Amino acid sequence: MSLSRVLAQRAADGKPIRIGQIGAGKFGTMFLSQVRLTKGMHLVGLADLLPERAKERLTGVQWPEIQIDASSLGEAIKTGKTHITDNSMALIENPEIDVIIEATGDPATGIRLCLAAIEHGKHVVMVNVEADALAGPLLARRAEEKGVVYSLAWGDQPALICEHVDWARTCGFEVVAAGKGTRYLPTYHASTPDTVWDILGTYLNIKDRSHINPKMFNSFIDGTKSGIEMTAVCNATGLVPQTNGLRFPPATRFELSEICKPKADGGVIEKAGVTEVTSSAYRDGTDVPHHLAMGTYVIITSEAEYAQTCMQEYNCLPDSSGKYGALYRPTHMIGLELGLSVASAAIRNEPTGSPICFNSDVAATAKRNLKAGEMLDGEGGACVWGKQTPAEMSLKAGYLPLGLAHHVKLKRDIAEGDRLTWDDVEIDQSDNAVKIRREMEAMFARPNEA
Repeated sequence: MSLSRVLAQRAADGKPIRIGQIGAGKFGTMFLSQVRLTKGMHLVGLADLLPERAKERLTGVQWPEIQIDASSLGEAIKTGKTHITDNSMALIENPEIDVIIEATGDPATGIRLCLAAIEHGKHVVMVNVEADALAGPLLARRAEEKGVVYSLAWGDQPALICEHVDWARTCGFEVVAAGKGTRYLPTYHASTPDTVWDILGTYLNIKDRSHINPKMFNSFIDGTKSGIEMTAVCNATGLVPQTNGLRFPPATRFELSEICKPKADGGVIEKAGVTEVTSSAYRDGTDVPHHLAMGTYVIITSEAEYAQTCMQEYNCLPDSSGKYGALYRPTHMIGLELGLSVASAAIRNEPTGSPICFNSDVAATAKRNLKAGEMLDGEGGACVWGKQTPAEMSLKAGYLPLGLAHHVKLKRDIAEGDRLTWDDVEIDQSDNAVKIRREMEAMFARPNEA
């Protein structure tokens, strides 16, 4: 089914996909730039805590002023315009809206709004991968029970990696490893919002910092975002984390199958069937040539020797043994590609990646020696970073999920590099995000983990 043809027909019939978007950050703004130009889609409403900022983002991506002056959702639906509001629930409760895009970036908020949208019969495109890492398996299960779609966001790397994995398995290949590229050095785990510019300035020339949230950017630098995204991939594909998390090996895109193969065969990964993130910097800080910092990949093999020979003949970037090959996508376009998730949910009733299990977790890990009484500041902050951890290990040890390591007080000292536990912090058990997370753990825990 051609999505673009169906969208064009819906536009001609006056029946566009009606969208409510919550959040106008960088990802959300990138989608805003394209949805105006996509036939068959109508952004009915845009909700943001700061409506004036949301309006600025729309005008900043060339929306005509007249297009964003709808005084209400009702007027927006009748006229094809867009209504700006600070009331997210107004979008969720409106019966004319088909798809909700959750792009706030806050896990607790994302969980609350997602559950509300599902209860109101809306498909949900979850840009908020932080919420997915914290409770995605439960959210997907609730959506399935209500007959709606819960989807990872196309354009973001997890959804693209899920497609790589699905392609490989559909073709009969074994998935050895899957992941993405980033820039990584071991010292980055200690990065804070105050020091992140010192790191970014070494390889990026960012002239205008006004639209950049240093705490958010820091989560990409300190390893947290990689842990979150690879957790989303594992839980949506059935792949598993490595026992000690991501290793971030330096690799060119042409070395992927040589490096991201099992140790037993000369590579660096623990075993087949895992996620890994490659680094665009060698450990001495020099740049890796032909790196994959913005891209995604999958490593494949086949038990059929004939297929292995074909992989070499057709230049599937084989390793030195010819047993493993690689497929990669050099970049991702983030919110510019999000329309694919919206269209897939509304037209095909299919997600572009969705959790099917609880294989991976993200454990809050001390960036420095922490003292009792300190208040944790969550993802991208100065206290903790997120380490990808096997879910079974996380549940057994009682590790504190990164998504709940925000505005909670430490009860004891924690050494640098140690993963925090639930018992290390003062947790409000009545908090909705805490209750949903605990429910998710009970729902997906294996018998020996319960």
